[in-house]
Amino acid sequence: GRVLEGVVVSAKMDKTVIVQRDYLHYVPKYKRYERRRSRIPSHNPPCINAKEGDRVKIAECRPISKTVSFVVIEKLEEK
Repeated sequence: GRVLEGVVVSAKMDKTVIVQRDYLHYVPKYKRYERRRSRIPSHNPPCINAKEGDRVKIAECRPISKTVSFVVIEKLEEK
């Protein structure tokens, strides 16, 4: 599966975090880029326990719930 990086923007849920990835999307009509973001709900295991503001690496896994199909595999830097 896919392995992605992003920043934890919400850690209010139990064992789940929202990881936000910012990227640029090209708009051919205006020959410019626009900022976009994707928010990925990810399982946050107790052994990692990522907090808000942490840069994390997430990996695709089997669906854990209706919205969660990624899991935090490591903290890259802490806030």
